[in-house]
Amino acid sequence: MLINSKVIFLAKIIAISNQKGGVGKTTTAVNLAACLGAQGKKTLLVDADPQGNATSGVAIDKSKVKFSTYDILVEGAKAEDCVLTTPYENLHILPSSLDLAAAELEIAEKSHREALLKNAILPIKQYYDYIIIDCPPSLGLITANALTVADTFLVPIQCEYYALEGLSQLMNTVRRIKRQYNYSIELEGVLLTMYDGRLNLTQQVVNEVKKFFPGKVFKTVIPRGVRLSEAPSFGMPVIYYDKSCKGSQSYMEMSKEIIAKERHNG
Repeated sequence: MLINSKVIFLAKIIAISNQKGGVGKTTTAVNLAACLGAQGKKTLLVDADPQGNATSGVAIDKSKVKFSTYDILVEGAKAEDCVLTTPYENLHILPSSLDLAAAELEIAEKSHREALLKNAILPIKQYYDYIIIDCPPSLGLITANALTVADTFLVPIQCEYYALEGLSQLMNTVRRIKRQYNYSIELEGVLLTMYDGRLNLTQQVVNEVKKFFPGKVFKTVIPRGVRLSEAPSFGMPVIYYDKSCKGSQSYMEMSKEIIAKERHNG
């Protein structure tokens, strides 16, 4: 796109989605966003999960948030009025709030209800290199909004029994969104989380996931780790909590995979 003879690069928008809880969805959203920022990429983290753990995970006090994703979806607020600066390099957040839990019901009767987030984010897309959306652990209207605005979606999968359970519903939801609202959305990739190479089960899950998503599984896997689990309680992405731990190194490597893919496609 050319404006005033300058090339305007628009952010790539990635929705992190899996309706199954406890798979490392928010951990991935926070740490991917922080790693992209640490590599000089202007990044916006959108907390679209009513639990608001991505918001507190970057040192923002949920109880003091004035405007949130709720205000965008329900009140028609402008995204630029809701975005907050975090203490971390090149990382802004569009925070969540407790009100967001009621948003699904409140927007159910709105016209163009799947495009509410898209309409708010498009005007600020030019200010960022990446926009990472932390979806709620469900397949309702908020997730539909995230998938409608996203260029790609990323699926974290826990290396445990029933890893693929429920994924057919997610893929069906994506197909519906693709058909009706966002024909260009593609799968960014599948990220294996809570990886423990010592367990036979882990390798079985890896093989199963690769069979289900051929060519779409990230080379990087995210290991289980104490430091990764501790970091959110300090309001810190893991690379700022303990740069040398395996969790930090893994999320940094995974973010590099995403950047490298952009260069290749670009």
